[in-house]
Order: sequence, then structure tokens, then C-alpha cells
Amino acid sequence: MLRIIGVDIGTSLTKAVVFDHAGVSVAQASAPSRVRHLPGGAVEQDFEQVLGTVASVVREVTAQLDGPVDALALTGQGDGVWLRDADGFCVRPAISWLDGRANALLTEWQRTGVTRAVFRRTGSGMFPGCAGPILAYLDEHEPSSLDRAAVAGYCVDAVLQRLTGEITVDVSDASLPFLDPRTRQYDDEAIAACGLRHRKSLLAEPAKPHAVFRLNRAGAELLGLPEGLPVTGGPFDLPACAIGAGVREPGDGILTAGTTLACQVLSTSPEFDPEGEPAGMLLCTPDEGRYLRGMPAMVGTAGLDWACRMLGIDVTTIGELLTASTPGAGGVRALPFLSSSGERAPFVDAAARAQFTGLSLETSRADLVRALCESIAYAARHCFEAAGLTGTLYANGGGVRSPEWTQIFADVLGKDIVVPGDPGVGARGAVLVAAEALSEPFDADLWAANSHTVHVQPQIAEVYEQGYADYLDSLASARQQWSR
Repeated sequence: MLRIIGVDIGTSLTKAVVFDHAGVSVAQASAPSRVRHLPGGAVEQDFEQVLGTVASVVREVTAQLDGPVDALALTGQGDGVWLRDADGFCVRPAISWLDGRANALLTEWQRTGVTRAVFRRTGSGMFPGCAGPILAYLDEHEPSSLDRAAVAGYCVDAVLQRLTGEITVDVSDASLPFLDPRTRQYDDEAIAACGLRHRKSLLAEPAKPHAVFRLNRAGAELLGLPEGLPVTGGPFDLPACAIGAGVREPGDGILTAGTTLACQVLSTSPEFDPEGEPAGMLLCTPDEGRYLRGMPAMVGTAGLDWACRMLGIDVTTIGELLTASTPGAGGVRALPFLSSSGERAPFVDAAARAQFTGLSLETSRADLVRALCESIAYAARHCFEAAGLTGTLYANGGGVRSPEWTQIFADVLGKDIVVPGDPGVGARGAVLVAAEALSEPFDADLWAANSHTVHVQPQIAEVYEQGYADYLDSLASARQQWSR
């Protein structure tokens, strides 16, 4: 197997991993990225600092190897807007997918039918942190930034441009919100619906399937690798995780329990219900004729971190607390929508907010934590029902490092969950995509073998059937309140 460095450029952490022929990591490194939360819901990152983390982890992991590197495979966070000039330097700080400055604009688009019109063209819903509303917001409030930019892209293609000089974008990143998944080309009507026809030139041409690029001199000097080294740029982290976890058959899905909760299901059809809820993503993959129906909810481990801060709990004690409370959390119920940007899947509502009900003087910290974890699992079930899960379910992310929480997910979903043994699933997916692009043979079954299965507990799953029905009732009532 070629020695390929997989780099996963996350929102708060960049990771580099090298795998052996069996898909076991043999070298890895990580470096934190800074995220700035600003007034008005703005969330930004310094591209140069993020690029510095890529250089740091690549150099560190290369030092751990006893031979040369054959290729570099990039993946990372999606959505947001990373505005760059023709040389790849950002003309303003990168706007994160967590950004909420366009909340009011998106609410207006929902009222006037813009989001529905775009969904009917592309199969993808819009949320405040995706390119459509961000670009429209900038066009109204900060047009000079768009005027100075040569390209409005995403994290992975921004890094790729600085390493190779190429202006391009992976089809997975381009999928939301302007790409017609059937043609893999931008839909002019979707762009026009967002009032951005005059800014179309900022959208980079999607790369061809299995495209390979080369490190230029500047990229080679930055990373300490040979000029001309093969580089692949994408897919972004959600489809990369699906590929890395072993999702291969139509109907298979993956639950990524990270800062947010991403639920994806593989399909061989780009067709969708144009009258359905305008939410989620229909993502093109590196293989033509294969698609991922994504429901990336804003709930996830960030909510659990909030609960730990509020309750004075060390996150390492979560397992003990989940065990200390019984299924149903002592009657406490929760809606987990703690993000200031609201929710984006399986529905979009910038006004979505969390709530706890059923509290009493007997309620314990364990009950509150378990109620929140159960509610996030209910949100996952809601997402997978919308995405059409029918096959094997895989899972990754920080949340599944807790056996107790993973068991809750399995019981709420009523599905056994396959958990890969190696945490670098996104980087693994990027490496597998690179290996295929470079015509390097690998044993997909061997790479997926290092995993374990969490089995459903049927009696507990029955308890959660009623809990899920109650969750949907509470959500329907809350959505009426948010709309007012």
C-alpha cells in the first residue's frame, strides 16, 4: 500500500494519520485550531492559523515514519464560506459553518419560499451557516469582500489551493446548496433564487471524479514534502467518514456523534421528494451514481459539554452518570437544540431552542444528563427516518467513545451499531479515496474489519418507542412556539 498521509481539518482540531495495508494507524498527530465567536452570532476562523495546523501535523507525522511519503489526502469541515484571492489568500476571515449572522435572512427566505425553491432544484435544504445565505448576507452588508475575492469556497479547497495552486472544489462540498446532483453542475435557477446570479463567477468548477493534484513549490516548502507529490482534495468530512467507516451498500448509514450530529445514508439514486421538508443535504460522492442523503443536525457533544459546564461535571464521568439514571431519565424529557444557530436537520429553524421538562426536587444531575443524551439519540432517529436508513448502521465521533451513550443510541434507533476501532475515520476515508484515485489496490473488507458491534437491548428499545413518540409530540408543540 502506498504511504498516504490522511489529513482531516476539523473545526477545532486538525489530525493527520498514516495507515498500514490493513487499515491500522501507524502514525498520527493533531493540532488545535482557533474558533472565534463574535457578536451577532458570527463565527470565524483565521485561515493562516488553520493552514499552520496542517503544516504542523504533516511535519509531525512524517517525522514518525521510516520512509518516504507517497501522497497526501485532504478532508475536513464543510459549509461556511472561505473567500480567497487568485493566489489562495483569504480576503477576510473564514466564515464557519457554525455562523449565525444570516439567521434573520434565512428566516425571511423560509417565509418567502426561497429555501423551498432551492430545495426543489438541488435536494438540499439551507441553514444559516451554508454558502447561500452567507454569500447573500455578504453581498448586502459586505460587498467589498466579495469584490476582492476570486473564489468563494470551503476549507478543504482553500487548503488545496495553497498547497497546489489549483482553484477547484470537491463535488461533495459543492453539493450544498447550488449543485444539481443529477448533473454535478451548478443550477443557475438555485443561484438566482438566492439573488446571487451576479456572483456565480466566485463558485469554483467542481473537480472531476478521482482528480489528483500536485504539491507546488510553496506547498512543498510549507509541509516539508517533495514538490510534485500527489494530493487529493476531498470529499469533505461527512462523506469521508462514511467511506472510512465502511458504508458501501445502499441503505447503509453512519452516525457521527461529534460536536454536531451527522446522520447519512447511502443511495444509488439522486431522486428526492421535492415537496418534502427542505432540510438536509443530498451529497455527491467520489463515485458517480452514488449519493449520501445527509441529515447533519446541530445537536451533539457540544450540548453535552454545555451540560457538564452548567452542572460542574467532568466529562469523564458521563458514563457513570448515564448508568446512575434509568432509561426514561426519571421522567425528565429534553429537546436538545442548544445551538445559537437553531437546527438544520431534519428540519431547519434558526429559532429552535432547547428545553427540559418533568423536573422535580428529586431530579438528579444523572437524570438531566441522561435526558439530554436520550434526546440527542431521538434526534438521530428522526434524522435517519428522514434519510431512509434500511441497512447496516456504523458510528464514529467522540460521542461513541462512551459505551453507555452508544448503547442508548442503539436502543433508541432499534439498530445494532458497528463502531470502527480506529478513531481517525475521516482521514481513513480520505486515504481510501486517494488510493482509488491513484489506482492503488486495497482490501476494503480488511480495512473495515477492525470494529466492534453494539447490540440492541430489545426490552429497553420498547421503552424508548414511547419516549420517541413523546419527543416528536414535544417537538411539534415547540415548533409552533418558535414560529411565533
